[in-house]
Amino acid sequence: MNAGVLYGKEDIRYEEIETPKPKKGEVLVKVKYSGICGSDVPRVNGDGAHFYPIILGHEFSGIVVETGEGVTKVKEGQRVAGAPLVPCMKCDDCKKGNYALCKNYSFIGTRQAGSFAEYICLPEQNVVPFKDTVSFEQGALFEPAAVALHGLECLTYEGGKTVAILGGGTIGLLVMQWANIFGAAKTVVFDIDDSRIELAKRMGASDGVNTLKEGFMEKAMELTQGKGYDYIYETAGSTMTMKMAYQLAANKAGICYIGKPTRELTFSVKEWENMNRKEFTMTGSWLSYSAPFPGHEWECVAHYFSTGQLKGEEALIFKKLPLSQIADGFEMFKTRGAVKGKILIDSEK
Repeated sequence: MNAGVLYGKEDIRYEEIETPKPKKGEVLVKVKYSGICGSDVPRVNGDGAHFYPIILGHEFSGIVVETGEGVTKVKEGQRVAGAPLVPCMKCDDCKKGNYALCKNYSFIGTRQAGSFAEYICLPEQNVVPFKDTVSFEQGALFEPAAVALHGLECLTYEGGKTVAILGGGTIGLLVMQWANIFGAAKTVVFDIDDSRIELAKRMGASDGVNTLKEGFMEKAMELTQGKGYDYIYETAGSTMTMKMAYQLAANKAGICYIGKPTRELTFSVKEWENMNRKEFTMTGSWLSYSAPFPGHEWECVAHYFSTGQLKGEEALIFKKLPLSQIADGFEMFKTRGAVKGKILIDSEK
């Protein structure tokens, strides 16, 4: 088969390698599409890979073409997505259903062969079937959609309240959709790009705020009659938005940090006092799993894509590239602002 194999920094090669064979309890999937995740970029354009050579890719869809001994969950010909975490299932965290906290895990596309290839082998438990009415492009968005839902539920989310989403990227727009699906009274997306804000509105956001424009905080607060937001989901991982969450929070609000920060962060006494005075709850979110593995997050993604309530195929996908041009996809990320959505790698071209 052909694959995009990473050999070192800025050295990802399209080459022919041996096609894997499914072992007992494993499934062989012919990959249709794989999304380039933001976490893949520093592994290719930097020194973030755990080892070399490695096939990256963990957001993918495809068709089951072969099953190993003992597999009963899926059969050949089924459309599936893949949940990339491979927990040990033996440690205390796994036994409690906290699979994302497993210390003895593997991960498809970072610690074992991933989906930037024509075929991939994965454990039966990691295969997520979906209906024929769900496109393979949508299937490649299952993982970020599950991450977004997991983040939403890290707070005790209730409908009928105001929601601020900080960051209008893929995860932010998916969080916004989940908030609407589960009954938000108002969803407001914050970003520095007007085109992302307009996209958010087309996808269902009540309003949007450009945080580079003068007076943006006043506008943001006016949208809640000065009360602030009941829920704030930070998805950008920037210092600006991480601090902004404190200002936007209403009394007794909930703040969830989904985005990954890239630099050291400190809060002033005044900023920290916001938490004391408002008595808001603050938490983080990591990955997309719950019990039974891989979790209801993945089941909900399959369901709501099939009903059409969760959208993503056209609006979130920026570009499709053949597997042979995978290096070009990572090259685009070197130009700030050049990538305005998800890049999908087509493994059949």
